[in-house]
Amino acid sequence: MASSRNSTQRSNVATSFVLQNEFERALGEIRTRVSLCATVDSATASAPALSIAIAFSGGLDSAVLLHLAHVYVKQHGGRLHAFHVHHGLSPHADEWAAHCRKTCDARGIAFDMRQICLEGTRSIEEAARKRRYAALGEMCRTHAVSLLLTAHHQDDQAETVLLQLLRGSGVAGLSGMDRANQAADLLGDDALWMGRPLLDISRDSLEAWAQQHQLLHVEDESNADPRYARNALRHHVMPLIATDFPGFQQRFVRTAQHMQSAQRLLIELAEQDLSACLVDHCIDVAKLAGFSRDRVDNLLRYWFGSRGVRMPSTAWLNEMRAQLFEAKEDAQLCVTHADCEIHRYRQKVFMTPRIDPAALPQAAQAFVWAGESSLYFPAFGGTLHIEPAEEGMSAAWLAAQSLCLDVRRGGEVLKLAANRPTRSLKAHYQAGDVPPWERVRLPIVFADKQLIYAAGIGMDCHAFAPAKGDRLQFRWVFDHENG
Repeated sequence: MASSRNSTQRSNVATSFVLQNEFERALGEIRTRVSLCATVDSATASAPALSIAIAFSGGLDSAVLLHLAHVYVKQHGGRLHAFHVHHGLSPHADEWAAHCRKTCDARGIAFDMRQICLEGTRSIEEAARKRRYAALGEMCRTHAVSLLLTAHHQDDQAETVLLQLLRGSGVAGLSGMDRANQAADLLGDDALWMGRPLLDISRDSLEAWAQQHQLLHVEDESNADPRYARNALRHHVMPLIATDFPGFQQRFVRTAQHMQSAQRLLIELAEQDLSACLVDHCIDVAKLAGFSRDRVDNLLRYWFGSRGVRMPSTAWLNEMRAQLFEAKEDAQLCVTHADCEIHRYRQKVFMTPRIDPAALPQAAQAFVWAGESSLYFPAFGGTLHIEPAEEGMSAAWLAAQSLCLDVRRGGEVLKLAANRPTRSLKAHYQAGDVPPWERVRLPIVFADKQLIYAAGIGMDCHAFAPAKGDRLQFRWVFDHENG
């Protein structure tokens, strides 16, 4: 009996050693990736002390992650934080938060918590995910933590791959979760990293660790609700697959790794293609036309992702590609996306913010100039700068004018210089290659009834002072151009 007990103890020690080693190996890989992407001058800056945070729900997975990270920090130094998000969805949420705080206090781990509100949201599951990560990102910034660890494990990765397969996802979706990535869209900051050191560890191994170390954890009753897609897979589908294909999770994880490799190659190709086709932030249609259909789609998807725009559906992408190449050369094409508008103008493809006609200024705005270097007009979405120039208006004349900011209504004319003809704003825009969708937003400035400035074109020479001296000109900048 004693011999059996000793054998079990040795087995537990060996299991502990392997799991702790696997965690440390994965964390080391994550830290290496983070440091390689850090913009720090290694010649002058010393390595910062380790400071990491755990997304700590109190469940079994995050309880094991917290324990592993605590052991690591005690051995290697640094500071460990635990961040908890109170969703308020369960009647036990207050008890879970209290349990998490008590667990951290007992181990001397810095603890913080945020409560989020999900009332009035259509999709509770999606809203909870987005607001949870936003809260975690906010706590990271508050405590100057740049690396957030989550407890996603091998079974979670297998669920992700299967779920994406059922959704008909492509290579990017089937890549599953990366070991480490910057998640600005979730955490709200492109300086924050998210790491998943348990991705190669099975749920069974985590349960064995928790039992061996007698870790207390909470049970979220929503994890058994089959109305959520992941729960349906976890409790109904995956057990059936495991019956005939035991250990399939490891193979799904291996598939995800293959897909990640393929996705990196696709991104590398897209970067090269976009660089070859990009002209002043827009895409040259003629150069794009030299690529195969698959290569065009790969470039466009990468372009959307690099601009922070939601990935279009395959049907939408097919329609956009067809219009880009099949519309007449002089057609002013506009394809509407949920987050932007895609225009083709003079054989170039532009991505612009969506313009709501109702949001355009409906009335002119009167103003006077009292010596400011700039004036902000929120209704017009930008700032009018008043700057020194070799030719321009005198300050005394400008201060005496009744000024008005408006948008083009039709029929306005402008003369840029004494030796140049007076032309309509439309003719100026065409000569200056200003796209039609920008013209409706560009403001113009009147002094009484005299047009003295048109954004995107310039000043009317009739407003220039004849004598030399300190002179001023206008310059318009939209809000998005300031960012």
